[in-house]
Amino acid sequence: MLCAMKAIVYRQYGGPEVVERTQAGRPEPAPDELLIRTSAVGLNPVDVMQRNGIFKALDPYTFPKVAGNELSGTVEKVGSAVTSFAVGDEVVARVGVSGLGAFADFVAVRADWVAKAPRELSLVNAAGLPLAGLTAQQALGADHLAVGKGDRLLITGASGGVGLIAVQLAKLAGAHVTVTASEKGESLVREAGADAVINYTQRSVAEGGERFDKVFDLVGGDQVAELFQSVEAGGSVVSVSGAPTPGSLESTAAPKRRLLAKIASRLGSVSIRRAAKQAGVHYEFFLMRPDGAGLADLVRLVDDGKLRLTVDTVYPLDEYRAAFEHLESRRAKGKIVIDWS
Repeated sequence: MLCAMKAIVYRQYGGPEVVERTQAGRPEPAPDELLIRTSAVGLNPVDVMQRNGIFKALDPYTFPKVAGNELSGTVEKVGSAVTSFAVGDEVVARVGVSGLGAFADFVAVRADWVAKAPRELSLVNAAGLPLAGLTAQQALGADHLAVGKGDRLLITGASGGVGLIAVQLAKLAGAHVTVTASEKGESLVREAGADAVINYTQRSVAEGGERFDKVFDLVGGDQVAELFQSVEAGGSVVSVSGAPTPGSLESTAAPKRRLLAKIASRLGSVSIRRAAKQAGVHYEFFLMRPDGAGLADLVRLVDDGKLRLTVDTVYPLDEYRAAFEHLESRRAKGKIVIDWS
C-alpha cells in the first residue's frame, strides 16, 4: 500500500453510523490487475448487507474495510501481464465479492473483471451498470433460467436497478415478461418493455391465477414459496434474495469456512426446497460473479441502443450518507450513484 487516498470505509459491522469517509492506502496493481482512478461508484442493496454483517460468518472482514462493489473510471496503471487495456482507457468494473474496495480514489481490479465503458453513457452513470447488469444477465442466462423465445417469465420487484435491466434482456431473448411493481414503478417497467404488471400492493401473484414457466425473484421473504403456486410443473424459480441453496455460497466464503457455508445453505433452505419439490418446481439461489466478458456484452447492448440503464439519483461524494439513506429507504427506481469527482 502506497500513498494516501480518499475512501469510504466500514469501521465495524453495524448501521449507518459505522460508515466513514477517511484516508486509506493507495493500492498497487498485481501483474494481472489494472489500477483504476475512480470516476463514480454504484450503490446496491448488497452494500447494506455487507455493512450489517450478514455474511460475516462466512467471510469476516478486517477493519477498517474499504466498501463498494462497482465503479467506473480511467485506467491509471496497467499490470505487467495485462495486454487488453491501456493507460487512459475509460472502464467499468465489478470488484471482488470478498475484497470490495470500489469506494476509493484508486482501485486495483483483475483485468478480466473489467470492460471498456459504454460510449453512450456518461462515465458517472456507467458506474451503475456492472453489478445490476451482470446479475440480470447471469440469472437469465444459460447457467440459471436460460430464458428464451416464448418463455412466460415473471420478475418480482422489477422497478429497481436489476429488475429494469432484466426486463430488457428478457425481451431481447423473446420472452413474455410479467413483473410485480408498485403504482409508482409501473411507468418505468412499462418503458423497459414489461408486457404485464402486477401491482403487489393490491394483490399477490397467486391471487391472479397467472401461470409462468420461469421466475426471477428479486424480493425474497415468505412470498418466494407462494410463487411456486404460479409456476408450471418443471418450471424454475431463481432468486437473489431468497434462502441460499446448496452450492451457492461456497465460492464466496473464506477457504476455512466453505464447509460451514455448505452446511448453512443446506440447512437454511430445507423448507423452501421441500416446497419446491412438492410443487414440481426447481428453486435456486445464486450470487453473481464478476465477469469482464459478460460486462463487455452488456456495454455493446448499451452502445447499440438495445439496453438502457435507469439512474434514480446521482449524489456528490460529500453527500455519501444521503446516498446510503436513499438506498436503505428502498424507494429508488433504478440505480443510485455517487459521483467521485
